[in-house]
Amino acid sequence: MVIEMLYFAWVREAIGVGQERVDPPESVATVAQLIDWLAGRSEGHSGAFADRGRLRAAVDQVFVALDAPLGTPREVAIFPPVTGG
Repeated sequence: MVIEMLYFAWVREAIGVGQERVDPPESVATVAQLIDWLAGRSEGHSGAFADRGRLRAAVDQVFVALDAPLGTPREVAIFPPVTGG
């Protein structure tokens, strides 16, 4: 399953790219497991995903909890908490 990953704000800065296409193993079944798998891709990924409490996610443009089932998404976005004003 190929997923278009989108990264925003300091997550993007830590990883060094705003988006990438990834093909995680079939054993990756939740957003948290995807993040764990991504953390092994580079030092930038590892640093960006070190503190899960500072991350939010959206699957196909719908906000989800990190323990949400992944399903077969076309797109997963990872970003810091959003504040408005």
